[in-house]
Amino acid sequence: MSEYMSGTDSERKTMLAKMDYQAMDQLFHDVPTKVRLNRDLELPMPLSEMELARHMKALANRNVTTGEYSCFLGAGAYDHYIPSAVDHVISRSEFYTAYTPYQPEVSQGTLQAIFEYQTMVCELTGMDVANASVYDGATAIAEAANMACRIIRKREIIISRTVNPQYRKTLHTYARFNGQRVVETDYQGGATDIAALESKINSETAAIVIQNPNFFGAIENVKEIAALAAKNNILLITSVDPISLGVLKPPGEMGADIVVGEGQSMGNSLSFGGPYLGFFAAKGKYLRQMPGRIVGQTVDGKGNTGFVLTMQTREQHIRREKATSNICSNQALNALAATVYLTLMGKQGLREVASLCLQKSHYAYKRLTDNEAFTSCFPQPFFKEFTVKSRYPLNELNHKLLADEIIGGYDLGRDYPELENCWLLAVTEKRSREEIDRLVKKAVEKI
Repeated sequence: MSEYMSGTDSERKTMLAKMDYQAMDQLFHDVPTKVRLNRDLELPMPLSEMELARHMKALANRNVTTGEYSCFLGAGAYDHYIPSAVDHVISRSEFYTAYTPYQPEVSQGTLQAIFEYQTMVCELTGMDVANASVYDGATAIAEAANMACRIIRKREIIISRTVNPQYRKTLHTYARFNGQRVVETDYQGGATDIAALESKINSETAAIVIQNPNFFGAIENVKEIAALAAKNNILLITSVDPISLGVLKPPGEMGADIVVGEGQSMGNSLSFGGPYLGFFAAKGKYLRQMPGRIVGQTVDGKGNTGFVLTMQTREQHIRREKATSNICSNQALNALAATVYLTLMGKQGLREVASLCLQKSHYAYKRLTDNEAFTSCFPQPFFKEFTVKSRYPLNELNHKLLADEIIGGYDLGRDYPELENCWLLAVTEKRSREEIDRLVKKAVEKI
């Protein structure tokens, strides 16, 4: 545990004297009086190191983990199994403490790891080029929309309401300050209403944004939407669950122009919401419009293979007005975890993980809908998440399930008023038959 040592009165006097100040208040003269606390902080009495360690441990023990509870909560962050080798590799000091590999001559290990990550993302998504990652799935969608507007030279983005609500909020925030217009289009039967989507395309539209599988867990008709985008000479941005690509066709093969997504599922823990990573891939012809940085492979003067930051279209490296993005860091450690995970899984392993998710989620869906307490919400096929309607208030149901060490699903009514008491459940490869049966038994008992 790191120690915290505050400054002494003598040290504070010395500091003030160096700045020709007489009192501490003078340090904060630029802060308006009305926003100052103007009283002492209400802090408890100081503790010894031993007492503080005991106190912090007691606070930490109030949290529960997915190692203790069965987790059926998804909605953008998923409880997948993480092989022990992932943490072993990313905890090595040369990766754990390294920052931006500005000097290739001393950063070959980090650069190669990023290059391998980019290569795997391209193979996974069926795209030509990938960057070194952005912050998360939400910023990946927003950056993709910015990129589409630059390419098409128009300012309107159409996004389906089946896209993660947090992603849509992030896009709206970006658009507000970039002079862009975001138009949301509705769904039908759990998937994007293509007729409604087509009616919203106009001369100012730059791109369509969808998610597949979408926020409800349903599979979208990517090919038909891609054909609609191509017909109108606009771009298709597809956000995907990388694990689903173990069984679903890559979006690049179905006509997507830009593919993004949240990479947390690939070897990164839930971590109470972050840090995560956003993967970002596109067709080769859009390379110079991509945000962030791209690592490339080259040779040195002696013909030896080496790795460098090939593209750095960021404001840290070029004039701000020429930058493609103000994202100045990639999530290198999280991307490394994804790289190790994909390396360990391989094509067959990823396919097996995806197949287990598919089979177990459909088993859970059938068990729940076989009871009159739950009914199906949507007819669309799904991958590892599905939506059922409960005849019992979900906030109460989830609260009661917690008492039985079960983390229930997401209440869609929080974001979709028309879907009151619709329960979004995620079933990953970690969930056993016994856990699924127990969820169904306890849920029905509570109702």
